[in-house]
This record gives sequence, C-alpha cells and structure tokens, in this order.
Amino acid sequence: MTASEKKSKGDFLMKKVVGIDTQERYKRYPSDLERRARETVLPAQAYLEEEPTVAEWFRDLKPTKESAVHYVRTLFPSLEWVPRYNLRWLMGDSIAGLTIGFVIIPQAMAYALLAQLSPEYGLYTSFTGAIFYWIFGTSKDIVIGTTAVGSLLVGSVVTSVQEKIANGELAGEYENQDIARTLSLIAGCILIFLGLFRLGWIIEFIPYVPISAFVTAASITIMSTQAPVMLGIRGINTRESPYTVIINTLKNLPNTSMDAAIGITCLVMLFAIRDFCTYMEKRNPHQKRLWVTISSLRQTFAMILFTIIAYLVHKDYPKDEDYHKFRLVGTISKGFNKAHVPQPTGELVTAIIPELPAIVIILIIEHIAIAKSFGRVFNYTIVPSQEILAQGFSNVFSPFVGGYVCTGSFGASAVLSKAGVRTPFAGLFSAFILVLALYVLTGVFYYIPNAALAGLIIHAVCNLLTPPRSLYKYWQLSPFELIVWFIGVILAMFTDLETSIYVTIALSAVLLLVRLSRTSGRFLGKVRVHQVPNDFTSPHSDSDETDVLKAEQATAHDTFVPIDRKDATNPAVEVESPYPGIFIYRFSEGFNYTNSGHHIDRLLTYVTSNSRRTTAESFARESDRLWNDAGASKPKDDHLPLLRAMVFDCSAVNNMDITAVQALVDLRASLERYASPEPVEWHFANVNNRWTRRALAVAGFGFPAADNPLSEVHWKPAYGVAPLANALVEQEKEAEEKASRVHDEEAGAPARRHSSAMARKEDEDAASAATAAASKAPGGGETPRVSPSGSESSSRRHVGGHPATKYGTLHGVNRPFFHLDLMAAVESAARDATRADERYSEERCLVEEEEEEEERRRERDGPDSPVGVPITPADSRVASP
Repeated sequence: MTASEKKSKGDFLMKKVVGIDTQERYKRYPSDLERRARETVLPAQAYLEEEPTVAEWFRDLKPTKESAVHYVRTLFPSLEWVPRYNLRWLMGDSIAGLTIGFVIIPQAMAYALLAQLSPEYGLYTSFTGAIFYWIFGTSKDIVIGTTAVGSLLVGSVVTSVQEKIANGELAGEYENQDIARTLSLIAGCILIFLGLFRLGWIIEFIPYVPISAFVTAASITIMSTQAPVMLGIRGINTRESPYTVIINTLKNLPNTSMDAAIGITCLVMLFAIRDFCTYMEKRNPHQKRLWVTISSLRQTFAMILFTIIAYLVHKDYPKDEDYHKFRLVGTISKGFNKAHVPQPTGELVTAIIPELPAIVIILIIEHIAIAKSFGRVFNYTIVPSQEILAQGFSNVFSPFVGGYVCTGSFGASAVLSKAGVRTPFAGLFSAFILVLALYVLTGVFYYIPNAALAGLIIHAVCNLLTPPRSLYKYWQLSPFELIVWFIGVILAMFTDLETSIYVTIALSAVLLLVRLSRTSGRFLGKVRVHQVPNDFTSPHSDSDETDVLKAEQATAHDTFVPIDRKDATNPAVEVESPYPGIFIYRFSEGFNYTNSGHHIDRLLTYVTSNSRRTTAESFARESDRLWNDAGASKPKDDHLPLLRAMVFDCSAVNNMDITAVQALVDLRASLERYASPEPVEWHFANVNNRWTRRALAVAGFGFPAADNPLSEVHWKPAYGVAPLANALVEQEKEAEEKASRVHDEEAGAPARRHSSAMARKEDEDAASAATAAASKAPGGGETPRVSPSGSESSSRRHVGGHPATKYGTLHGVNRPFFHLDLMAAVESAARDATRADERYSEERCLVEEEEEEEERRRERDGPDSPVGVPITPADSRVASP
C-alpha cells in the first residue's frame, strides 16, 4: 500500500469514526491554482509555501549539543572575563570596592532596623551579595545588598508573622531573624528557578507606573516610621498605616527627647554636604572626582562624627540603657556567630507564602531597573535572567551567614560607578571591608545613636520620591497612567504597600485590555506623495508650484493614510480610494479575541454603508423580512460602488487566535451574501508569522474561492519574483566557461568567433529589453512581478535581465492573496476588480440590449405576444477570462 493510499484510508476512517473531515479545508481551494501559477512564472521557480507543523515546533524546541554548552557557559559570565583580568582592572576595582565598603556599612546597619532586626544582620546581608554576585552577574556597576524598600518589606512580613503568633494562629515561637531567613531562602529559590529557566521576560508584564507609585509610597512609609525614632518620640505604633503614624507623630511632638538634636542635626548635615559637593562639582569641574568621593562618603563621616559624640557623652556611664542620654544601637555580635543552617518549618513557610509575590516582584524590578540603567550609561548589555539568577544565589546563601533578603541598591551602585569600578570583582574588596568591620569595629558600633541612623535612612529614601517634574512628564505621556499612580500612592498611605502594588498592577492590566479591545482600526485611502529635495529651488524662486513636482527632479510614490484623517497627517491633503469597491483596513493593536468583535462590527458597518448590494433584497411576503430590518424606502445608494475586495494591512498583527479567525470567517459569510452573486476577494498584506498564515489558509483565505466560479474568472495571477541565492554565482561561472571556450577557439575559428560575438550581442539586447519590460510591470522595481499580460517570448526567456531559471517566486504561489506589502495587495485587488467591472458592464449592456429588443418586438407584434425571459447580470456567467 502506497503512502497516499494509507493517507486516504486514514482520512476515511477519521471521517467515519470520529467525524473529522481532514479535506474540508480544501473545499474552497481551486484545483488548478498551482497549475495556473506555474504557467504564469515559467521558467522561474514556483515556490510552494509549506505550512508549519506541531512536530516542527517541537523539533525547534529540542536543544542541541551546541545550545546546551552555550547555556552552561552563560550561567557563569565570569568565565569570559576572569582569564583577561589585568593589573589595571585590579587597581580600579580595589579603589572602588574599598570605597563602597565604607559607604554600605552605615546603610546596611540602618536598613536592618527597618527589617525589625539588629544592625549586624545588615552587614551579613551585604557581605553575601558582595561575595556571590561577581560569579553570576553581568553588570560591573551594581551592588547587591540591603535596600530601604526591601528591608521595609521584610519588616512588614516579620510584623505580620509575629501578629499571627500573638493571635494564636501559629503554634510555634519564631524569632524575627528566623522569619527573615526563611523568607530569604524561599525568595532565593524562586529567583533561581526563574533564572535557570530564563523566565526573566515575565517581569515585563509589570508596568513602570505601579512600581514608581510603590517606591514613592514605600519612601513615605519609611520616613513616617523613622520620624519618631529620629525625634526620640516613644510609644508610637509604626506598624499602622502611614497616615495614622504621621498623625500620631504630629500629636506627640511635645514629647520629643534629646534624640531629636542628634537626628535632626544628622539629617541637616547630610543634605548640606550633598548640596555643597554638588555645587563644587559644577564650580570646579577639574576637581569633580574629589567632590564626588566626599559626597559619597558623607554618610560614613556622619556616623563617625555622631558615634564620637555619643562615646564622649556616655564614656563615663555603664553600658546600660538606663544610663543612656539618647538611644544607642547597643551591643553587636562579633564576627559571623549568627551563621547557621536555616531550618524552616512548614507552618512558617505557609505563613510567609502569601507575602512572597510582592516581595519577589519588587526585588526583581528594583535590581533589573538599576542594572539596565547603568548598562545604558556605560554601553554594555545585561542579561535579565542571569541577573535574577545572581540574585537567587545571593538570597539562598544569605541565611547561612545570618543575612536576609538582598537586591540591587541604587545609591550604593551609583557610588561604585563614580568610584571607577572596572569589573564585578570589586565586590570582593567591599566584602573585605565588611569582614573587617564585623571583627574589629563591633565595639565602636555600640555607640552609634539610633536617631542618627534614622536620619540617615530618611536622607537616603528622600531620593526615591518621584519628583514633580516626573509627574508632569507622566501627565504628558499618559494621563490615565498618572491617575493609576495617584491611586497607588493614596492606597498605600491609608492601607498597606501590598494592597497598593496589587491594585495598581490590576488597574494597569485593565487599562491595557481596554486599549487592546477598544482601539479601532483605520480604513485607508491612497495619496500620491512627491519627495522634494531641500536644494530643489531657492526660497525666492518665482517658479510655479507645479514645477516643484516635476518628475525629473522630484520622485513620487503612493502611500496609504487613514481616510478619517484622525492621525498626524495634514488634513488638507486629498485622500482618494485606490479603486471603487476596494476597502483597505489596517489593524492598529493586533487582532485577537479581545478586539475581534469590535473590529468586525466596524468593518461590517463601514463597508455596507459605503457600497451597494449587487442584487436588491426581495421577499415573497413582507413578513419574511427580519423584525429589525425596516428596509429602504427608496434606493439611495445607486452612486455607490459594488463591493469587490477587502484588503487587510496586518503589519501590527503577529498572532491570530481561534476567535479572531472565526470572526473573519463570519465577516466573509456576511459580505459574500451582501455581494452575491459577485465574489469578494480577501487580500492580506504583511502577514509574516507562519502559524498565522496557516490559520488563515485553513479558514479558506489566501487564494481565490473555488465555490464561486466568478472568482477564478476575475483572478489574474501575478507573482513577485527575485534572484535565487546562488543564481549570480552560477551565472559568473557560466560566463567564465564560455569565455574560456571562446579563447580556445579563437585561433582556429575566426568565423565562429564572429558568430559567437553576434550571439552575445543578441543576448545582451534581449536582456536589456526584458529589464525594461520588468520595470514597467505591475509591482516592478527590486522584485519584478510576472503576469500573463507580458510578452510570451520575453517572459519565458528572461526575467529582470537575467536568465529566468535563476529566479524564483518570493512567496508561495499557492497563497496568491498573501502579499509582501500593502501596495502589492492593493495592486492585485485593483487588477481583479477592473476585470470584474468590465465583465459586469458587458453583462449590463447585454441586458439593456435584450430589454430594448424585447420592447421593440412587443411594439411590433402587439401587447398580447409572449414575453421572453430577460437576462440579468445575476443569471449570466462568463466561462473564460
């Protein structure tokens, strides 16, 4: 049994047993389409488009040995640059790493307080990020460690779990550090999963505006929680909403203590140093590096100053909180004695999981945004999935040394960049400073005032607030998104940060869906555009305006613009239809289930309003008419054209789902009834996705409809052809061989040489003639189009000046209504519409002649003579083009 017989038997069984007709899709496919196409393009190669298959899709997914090796190598970007490491890089990295080490010590200790932990946990966390990032990271400028927003989220989770323990919802007893460690471990595992499977693109679903609103709201929340600490106000519950905390702080301003002198002085000094250094950078550009370094270390200077002050105040008192004049950090464990293997329990994991989505989203977005910004500034590319992997490993190993959640820090990264970092290896030098601090300076850390740390935190997060100029820019870019931004900030002020981020993401998703589903396509018309060079005429030329459009000095081409003129083009320019009865429609926001109904309603309404039925509706009884169809009192659309073709510009469409394709099928059925018995052609331009082309072809689009005989009558095949890949190389080889043969025969055959020269001359003349013919053909230019209207001899001998066997059709000849561009689609539709109108006019003339003849016969023979049956255009058919 042959393969075709087996296939036929299988198709028969499928139809009988399952009820699936595998040949149903070919009912509209013309049986002689491929034959006519081959005859049209001969002797050029006729390419048949092959449809993609599911097996092919799976084969593309199958990894190869080379791709597997490449994947493993991309997991460790450091393997690419470590072998090239040199002394110059070492100098830059060591200076930058040591500088950032001194910067992040006070920040890490301060941010740990936001996480409801003691200051040393911030040092552990920053140490882990510095140690692991250089192995997996792709940015030289980023610093992974503690951040204000990340620490605030950790503190929120710690508070939430502790409240559950207090309410009896959790049976176990967990310390704050246990909760923070478990959170870091789980978040790290999720990040590693996303990084290993290269799912970093998922984060692109989170728009910028919700994140901007979240960061601003988090900054306000941080400042509201740290203000009482900076002012020395006790007894305020900072776990409540920011609005409540701010109100309670204002109510308790009379209760400020000595801490306020330390905190406010620290805050004012930090802003003063920053502004002074910024001023000096502009005034003395040649000393910019010095002032940048001083500004970067201002937090370290402030902590040293106020630690000295606190020491001088308390040096004669016992190390007891009762003797403190203002609150101090207190005793800090030396070294890594908090390091141990985390042991999360199922109960604790269950309590943490609901809080994870917001934390993971913020960790990723904050890190990727920082990495991309520095990549753009210094002209290198970061890999988001690899950055997520580096985050994951840092967060997984952070609990083992006592740390908690870490991510990229914008402030620390900016300092590192300005310090002249050369590679990610600088993190190791900052890790050295952190280790030194943990083993040598813990005794000094005892005297750091809490108010000074609170002032440092408030100073740091002030830079995270969205400035008014950015809000004004949001308003100019998208007013609706600015409203979403305000909703997010207000929600965070009165509820919590998690509610804010979830609501703003949901609102952004709704806004996106509304834009997708309610954005209308555009009906296009044709405009003749003349490109006038800027040196065409002088400004004071008195020449007539028509001189500007002279063909020899200004090129011209057709383009398509919306007919309703609701775009950026000049409304005074005249737009005309490319051909009566042809409608061009451009999809604006893709074509899928969210907007297919909107597009189809618009298409059906516009087309029926701007064309007329081929045959007027008639009913045996008026009651047969639909209840919602009042009917036309008098025909008012005689001036409108018949519907001939629909042309779709799919340049904004990549995929079409089942709903969208079915909507097109329903539209086709409605318009074919409307235009019956005349056919309607359906042309598609810029459909580049093979699966979309397959879906349209399965639905019966892409070729003339075989179920209407007039479709093939009107269709005039025309295909774009182009040189094949190796055609010119083969032609050069043939020319060399021919020249060699001529050279060998020169001495003995002068007459033959003369005849060969004459033959070459004839070939060159024929090639020149073919080139001129191809340039005049429809769609001529870089891709000549071959149609039966051309010269029989020239089309079979040459195409575009080269031997025809060197050419092939650009698109599949079995999909003649899928076009390379919109111009080709409109030309094809107009060519077939012209033939249809010529045939329709001839039939109308025949009908009119028959009616006149019948009238004359009745006048001659009398009114009682038999009446013949008139012939109408709807009853006539033309059998040949």
